[in-house]
Amino acid sequence: MSHKIFAFIFIVFSFQKSYTQTSILGFSAEAAVQQQSLEAAFDQLLSPSNLDTWMKLMSAEPHYVGTDYGRKNAEWMRDQFQSWGYDAKIETYQVLFPYPKVRLLELTAPQKYTAKLAAIPVTGDPDTNQGEALLPSYNAFSTDGDVEAELVFVNYGIPEDYEQLEKLGIDVKGKIVIAKYYGSWRGIKPKLAAEKGAIGCIIYSDPKDDGYYAGDVYPKGAFKNATGVQRGSVMDMPLYPGDVLTPGYGATKNAKRLDRKDAPTITKIPVLPISYEDAVPLLAALEGQVAPNAWKGALPITYHIGPGPAKVHLKLTFDWQLKPAHNVIATLKGSEFPDQWIIRGNHHDAWVHGASDPVSGMVALLEEARVVGALAKTGKNPKRTIIYCAWDAEEPGLIGSTEWVEDHMTELQQKTVAYINTDGNGRGYLGVGGSHTLQAMVAEVAKEVKDPQKNVSVAARVGALDLLNGGTGSPGLYALGSGSDYTPFIQHAGISALNIGFGGENEGGEYHTIYDTYAHYKRFKDPEMAYGVALAQTAGRIVLRLANSEVLPFEYTQWEETVKGYVAEVIKLAEEMRKAVVIHNQLVEKNVFALTADPTKPFKQPTKKAMIPYLDFSSLQNAMTHLETTITALDQKDFNSVKEKEALNAQLMLSEQALMNKEGLPRRPWYRHQIYAPGFYTGYGVKTLPGVREAIEQENWEECQQQIILLSQTIKSFDKHLQMIFEFK
Repeated sequence: MSHKIFAFIFIVFSFQKSYTQTSILGFSAEAAVQQQSLEAAFDQLLSPSNLDTWMKLMSAEPHYVGTDYGRKNAEWMRDQFQSWGYDAKIETYQVLFPYPKVRLLELTAPQKYTAKLAAIPVTGDPDTNQGEALLPSYNAFSTDGDVEAELVFVNYGIPEDYEQLEKLGIDVKGKIVIAKYYGSWRGIKPKLAAEKGAIGCIIYSDPKDDGYYAGDVYPKGAFKNATGVQRGSVMDMPLYPGDVLTPGYGATKNAKRLDRKDAPTITKIPVLPISYEDAVPLLAALEGQVAPNAWKGALPITYHIGPGPAKVHLKLTFDWQLKPAHNVIATLKGSEFPDQWIIRGNHHDAWVHGASDPVSGMVALLEEARVVGALAKTGKNPKRTIIYCAWDAEEPGLIGSTEWVEDHMTELQQKTVAYINTDGNGRGYLGVGGSHTLQAMVAEVAKEVKDPQKNVSVAARVGALDLLNGGTGSPGLYALGSGSDYTPFIQHAGISALNIGFGGENEGGEYHTIYDTYAHYKRFKDPEMAYGVALAQTAGRIVLRLANSEVLPFEYTQWEETVKGYVAEVIKLAEEMRKAVVIHNQLVEKNVFALTADPTKPFKQPTKKAMIPYLDFSSLQNAMTHLETTITALDQKDFNSVKEKEALNAQLMLSEQALMNKEGLPRRPWYRHQIYAPGFYTGYGVKTLPGVREAIEQENWEECQQQIILLSQTIKSFDKHLQMIFEFK
């Protein structure tokens, strides 16, 4: 599900060559030597040829939810895990998965055009020529619908675009909107369109974003050709991910299910993705105002907004059935602490072949697990239990992982140290997001893994990139929003989590299309599977260090510095919004907007905005100040000398849960984490301190003050938990 073009914040630690560390966080000097020897042996056993062979096998046929090939892949992986020494099984959930029955899009005025809604096979890639086996292009969890109306172009269909439309005096009520992919997660586009009164939504990929404007198109180059269409879920995941009919509990065979009409995460209006070949006649038929320059794409037309005279007819019906989602769960029991779990996951389902998304990450996980199992057979067993997971039904809405977490919630919260996620993988730079308590440990690992292309550590390489972009050479983890299987672990269960991958030099337009194939991946992504091995090295080291550390490698100073920055951001946001309102109202009073408006174009006179009150952040600021004192003391404590290590570790692994509020966020109680959450109108994109930040953005001042108090209480609870950790002797 995570977009595989790595346009995210990279994690780096210092600009330096790879070197052997003299110490490892959480290990005594003697134990560190043993761990480094283990990791060196781990590296020697990794084989890129396995990744290549397995990718070709797993991506040979479409394997979306409920397919026979998806089941076969799951059974094959289970058997592999068992042969490597794991106790492996398949846990199956019955989940709602809509399959498209009718897809009709017609331009009915001022001329006629019927969208083809089909991607062309390409020479040299037989996987693109599998006919009816290929999943049709659609957006999962669009509602059924049969609508006809004038068309309006809304750019990316995000809040800022609708603000612009309002300034231009354009209303989408009763209209069908057409929006570009990108700018936000796709599900936000029909969600916001429906809130604005639209009755239908079309999403297309503009060549400026990932077609011929960006580079040569497939098969000559990696980018999206004229007929390529990005599939994807439009489930309202900012409310909750997972099976739409079983919110908050596992979708077992006999689970109580909502009536489909009552499921809040299904869209309110029909939505359909199309190619830029099909988009051209629709957009070319629009008239009205010319779109702002920032809205214009790369199609050979003048971009008009409308509404009309273009009129379109959109008809969609789906086969709404329960389908089996097969999770593979493989357990290697710990030799000393079997009830402390390190969980490592990647999904195995795909929209079509899914060579890049997700198989490239899945085969790296498999190779990592194979080698960990091989080492265990030689007596080098992990001290803690390691559980490898291959999730099903991630693509339609993180369903497989969410149902498993909801089904096993109590035990997971009691036993899980951390969850380590990967999704797809490519060539380039290391990117890591997650719980900032794990940042120091990940920094150490990144200095130990060598970049396959540059012969320096992956930390050094991405450090150079950060310096080139004006950074310090040492940024931290990016905060997790949503978009992959870490979501239920960290944001619902309060389990520390990481999301890991390489990318930045593997751009293309294959994402969620029929062109995400083995042939495409081998030409444009990671031809030698070298970065697949680097991913296995990175994630494998993290897993092994968490599994074998004497003291769990959680570190709180960098967490405190990061969260203190988030607090400063929300205070600054409120102040900047207040100043902006003052300036806006002054301009209205002086009639500046009217005097500067082009008299030949439509104009809507802005009105004065309500003044923004001063908010009281003192409780939050005081809580953070006290927490800083606690963490400073904690940082100076030598935990390797603590005798009660088992009890200490039991509390360290529970620290993330102290950042949860059982009531959850306003209007979406499934999300309980008070530091990280996907934005209500960003989807994948993170909102840090979400309760406070989104209340400010939505100008809900009463709620904002309440959320400040709640966040302060959360910080105090976290502080109390760390004080208890400090007391261990």
